[in-house]
Amino acid sequence: MAASSPLQAEPSSSAARDWWLRTLLVLQRPRPVFVALRDDTPEAAGERAEPILLVVWLAGIAAVLADAGSYLDDGTRAGLDLAIWAFFAGGITGGFAYFVVGAILHRVGKAFGSQGSYRRARHVLAFAAVPVALSLVLWPVKLALYGDDWFRTGGRDAGPGGVACDVLTAGFFAWSIVLLATGVRSVHGWAWPRALAATALALALPVAVTVLLAL
Repeated sequence: MAASSPLQAEPSSSAARDWWLRTLLVLQRPRPVFVALRDDTPEAAGERAEPILLVVWLAGIAAVLADAGSYLDDGTRAGLDLAIWAFFAGGITGGFAYFVVGAILHRVGKAFGSQGSYRRARHVLAFAAVPVALSLVLWPVKLALYGDDWFRTGGRDAGPGGVACDVLTAGFFAWSIVLLATGVRSVHGWAWPRALAATALALALPVAVTVLLAL
């Protein structure tokens, strides 16, 4: 019995590595990744827990940084404050979206006939958020071009270059929405109209709240 333990651990380790690969594959071939989420056993869910945690945290950081254009207007704050705030606020924001938006997605899916679990809905949302997490690659470019002006009102980033960066960031968020619709369709095996309607309804409340807070 004891001798068989390493052999039993190997498939689990291999499956966990597969989910790290799928985290990147979802950007190129999303459908197989979301179809794999149909396996919602505790073992399968545990194998993808680490990449999901990373994606959720990084996507949260990307979200708070995208809305931090006036953070350094307060003269008592510095770059280190911004980094610490982005890390912790990003984790909280990502976790909140993961559980709350995931719950909305689950309830909407149930209304459309889904038999899937709340956990699976959260996992679909997490893998759909990979482009948002990936948008962090833009920040070294933004900082190289504009420095901390990016986090001050009326800085050098207010010109065409800054607008272009904002458009690129918005593109990553739009990519995630497309992936979410693809994920809903793939994991449930639904037709596009049903999947798009469920995705739109699930995102309507979070988007409305975000717009209201921004105003």
